Amino acid sequence: MIRTMIQLTEEQMQALKALAKQRKTSVAKLVRESVAAYVAITPRELTREEKRLRALEALDYIRQNPQKFRDIEGKTDVAENHDKYLNEGQDASW
Repeated sequence: MIRTMIQLTEEQMQALKALAKQRKTSVAKLVRESVAAYVAITPRELTREEKRLRALEALDYIRQNPQKFRDIEGKTDVAENHDKYLNEGQDASW
């Protein structure tokens, strides 16, 4: 273990001492448990590979479920053919 120094408010220390006494353990152990719990629930940054795999999974899902990814006219290829549709829109007489 590594020894470290932290600063707590008086209220925090009183609460920790009371809790340690109630649980028959040390304040240090409570602090270690608290830090471990905080670290466990804090989201970590994904690695580049994890991000890449998530993106590939999302693309596979889109390819397997094209009906869920339609525009209001029912087209599913707008991302690939946006220039074509933009030109068609400009050619229309308004």
